[in-house]
Amino acid sequence: MPTRSLVMTQIFPISSGITLRCFTDHRFKHGCMSIQLVRPMCRHEASMNALLPAVLLRGSESCPDLRHITLRLDDLYGASVGALVRRVGDYQTTGLYSSFTEDRFAMAGDQILEPMLAFLQELLLSPLLEDGAFCGDFVESEKKNLISTIESQLNDKRAYAMEQMIRSMCANDTFGIPRLGEKEDVAAITPRALYDHYRRILRTSRIDLFYVGSAAPEKVAKLTQAMFVGMERSFEALPAQTALRSAPETDRAEHMDVNQGKLCMGFVTPVTIRDDGFVATQLLNMIFGGGMASKLFSHIREEMSLCYAIGSGFHGSKGILTVSAGIDSHMDETVRREVLHQLRACQEGEIRDEELAAAKEALRSSLLATHDSPGAIENYYASAVLSGLPLTPGQYIQKVEQTTLAQVRDAAKLLKLHSVYFLKGGSL
Repeated sequence: MPTRSLVMTQIFPISSGITLRCFTDHRFKHGCMSIQLVRPMCRHEASMNALLPAVLLRGSESCPDLRHITLRLDDLYGASVGALVRRVGDYQTTGLYSSFTEDRFAMAGDQILEPMLAFLQELLLSPLLEDGAFCGDFVESEKKNLISTIESQLNDKRAYAMEQMIRSMCANDTFGIPRLGEKEDVAAITPRALYDHYRRILRTSRIDLFYVGSAAPEKVAKLTQAMFVGMERSFEALPAQTALRSAPETDRAEHMDVNQGKLCMGFVTPVTIRDDGFVATQLLNMIFGGGMASKLFSHIREEMSLCYAIGSGFHGSKGILTVSAGIDSHMDETVRREVLHQLRACQEGEIRDEELAAAKEALRSSLLATHDSPGAIENYYASAVLSGLPLTPGQYIQKVEQTTLAQVRDAAKLLKLHSVYFLKGGSL
């Protein structure tokens, strides 16, 4: 019998270390299924995990190329399958995400769910091989695509600056490893090495499956069990998620030919997504810099005109709050001081009732949107399982409504500046 967890979600143990979660929802024309192999984030395999699903999607035994895969998906009422690579705290996932029309919208006599899951099984477990390894052309082509994606991040200077700061802050923590790995590691991957890695993680990884749709959960579980019948497993349990393993504080500057400087400031807190103070810290982030009504935006950008853009984000899995600002390079010290001034205001309880109300409304709206589509539902609940978040969106909203100004102030008092990274134009 299944066990119940989050609202409308049923859990089915499929095999050793393989779990299916079904979220029953009758509102949508399309359903979705994700398959994630969950790995401890580590440098030596991050790039292979990022590359693997793209290679799997290039060809299987009965669909040896993209043309045949496209034709198969067309036969399944235009279903889609894509690579799924996440980084959630100490974990990296690699796998597949599929979207497909619900059986109840198919023509009489047609089925979509069962053949769709059978096709996912084939893509995952029966890849096209060449001399006992992945096809060399597929691997080399997808390596080029992945390296191009990694290199393209340099073109987004704000994202690049934030990544550099996170690397410094998390030099002693796996959170500092880029989600897609390093391009030099991608370049070194061979078809044999990738295939051997695939075989190993298929055997040892925790595998999470998540279905959103109107099919009976028991039916989905039966079909899912058939996907893994006879599969050799020697499951290795994952270590628990941890708070940030802090590195020494840093204050770095880098020169680049840019018109607009990028200032990133990283703060740490002992509060993570798994702690009672998490909701108060999320509200603090909204008040501090999480939107257009925030202190950073309204004071530093709108009133003082010190920056072109500014905002903050909270990485709850690790207890990291980041601030990012686009500024004129000579305004570096001024903006730093004002960011810290606005934080002190939060720490001293200088938060108006309307600021708290606006933050609650923004967070409430964001949480309500998690049920707007099958993909959004899958993203919230599947990520919550990985991160350790114990709340459904509804429970989360209740916590938001109950959070007081004093709790937000106390959350602010826990924040400490850790690292600064400044990307500037001109000579340093």
